[in-house]
Amino acid sequence: MPVITSSLRQLWPLYLGFLVLALCWLGPLPAMSRTAFSAHMLLHLGVTALAAPLLAIGLACAGLRLGRTDRVGRWMLLAFAAEMVVVWGWHVPALHEAAAYNVWLFVVQQICFLAVGLAIWLLGFAARSRFDIAAAMLGFFLTFAHMTMLGVLLFMAPKLIYPAELCLGAFGFEQLEDQRFGGILMASWSAVVYLAGTLALGVRLLDDKPAEEA
Repeated sequence: MPVITSSLRQLWPLYLGFLVLALCWLGPLPAMSRTAFSAHMLLHLGVTALAAPLLAIGLACAGLRLGRTDRVGRWMLLAFAAEMVVVWGWHVPALHEAAAYNVWLFVVQQICFLAVGLAIWLLGFAARSRFDIAAAMLGFFLTFAHMTMLGVLLFMAPKLIYPAELCLGAFGFEQLEDQRFGGILMASWSAVVYLAGTLALGVRLLDDKPAEEA
């Protein structure tokens, strides 16, 4: 079990992560996301690429560390693969439409987004061996690549991929513009966040005195 040694001031990312998650789920975005694709994307990215990394960094500051004895590398492979399946799967038109119309599927969708987001960030920032850090770097880069690709595909689509009633626009956009704006959000946000995660892990990997394996 990890030992909590950090002061409360060092845990501000954890508290901020819970605040962001509360704003995402208890604010207007859940209702808006069922009729506006851009709002859906704001909610999705707020959970996976803002709340999840803040929570993971906070837990790492609290003292959470993983060693090779925990088979971190294997869990990383599963986590990053699951993240890609979850992101692409819930953006398949049929599943996206089902989640928009069924509140229980919507809840499952949001739990999936948080679970895979938290898993990859936790494994990335709680890992301490050079091998695990390098594996996490590769995973974050591949996550950046596939999420950016999905965003670009949504932006470049010549027609609506999703039903018109799910792309009514929350910010004055027309239907196709709403879908394209959602694609821009995914491509740009993932580029910033997941590349930043890759670079942060790179700094750790180049540290003169990396943490040793447990």
